[in-house]
Amino acid sequence: MVDSIEYGTTGKPHPYHIVRPSIWPLAGAFAGMLLAVGMVLFMHDVKIGDFNIGLKGVVLGFLAVLSVMFFWWKDIIFEAVAEKIHTPIAQIGFRYGMALFIASEVMFFVAFFWAFFDASLFAGQENMPARDEYTGGHWPPPPIETIPAFDLPLMMTLILLLSGCTVTWAHHAILSGNQKQAIQGLGVSVLLGFFFLCFQMYEYSHATFGFKDGIYPSTFYMATGFHGFHVFVGTIFLFVCWFRARKGHFTKNSHFGFEAAAWYWHFVDVVWLFLFVAIYWWGSLGGAASAH
Repeated sequence: MVDSIEYGTTGKPHPYHIVRPSIWPLAGAFAGMLLAVGMVLFMHDVKIGDFNIGLKGVVLGFLAVLSVMFFWWKDIIFEAVAEKIHTPIAQIGFRYGMALFIASEVMFFVAFFWAFFDASLFAGQENMPARDEYTGGHWPPPPIETIPAFDLPLMMTLILLLSGCTVTWAHHAILSGNQKQAIQGLGVSVLLGFFFLCFQMYEYSHATFGFKDGIYPSTFYMATGFHGFHVFVGTIFLFVCWFRARKGHFTKNSHFGFEAAAWYWHFVDVVWLFLFVAIYWWGSLGGAASAH
């Protein structure tokens, strides 16, 4: 019970986590502003005298954000592992926060699916002459050679589904106190995420259409590309958990850092299943849409 009790300013014990004053929220705000300003200056090709800012501002802002993330999360890990002040009550708040974050990510992908289905179901809208001219009232548009769903995309689907199983394996290992199997399960999950990204890069490099080749490529690359970015983030997330598991940070009663990574990874899996069915399979069928 000692590890789950904190003391407030009154000296009375309570189960809530009172966060100490921290510089990282302020530093994070400045780092985000630096990154945003750097991107604006880069996109507008701003020069200061003879000095061309270029990507320098973007790189500087990106490094600042990464630095804040590293040191801030380092403090949080210290709170959880060394000080043991992430009580069960505090962990409930963490879970609500992660659930709301994933809900916001769901709506993020809803926008891409909305764009894809709008274009595919209404390919021949009379009030959209440019779209009608490009698609001819058919989906996929006649000049597009789509990627076969049951070729490389099917293999990528199996890889992600298998990674979901290995993450669950690691979770059960943590709950049973088997640190060795937890490390193994996380290691395999990280490797599978890496393989998925390699296959996606191979798929993009051999696609017959580019991002600017029309509405089909644009919606395809936006949806699958942002999913690939989420796989990249999730793989890093799992790698950090693998590193922490090797240091013995996770116990059966305190492992929310892993739980958050597992939730995020399963969310990535589910989104890919929708992408596979909607975009790779259904969206590539001839005559998916006809003139209206």
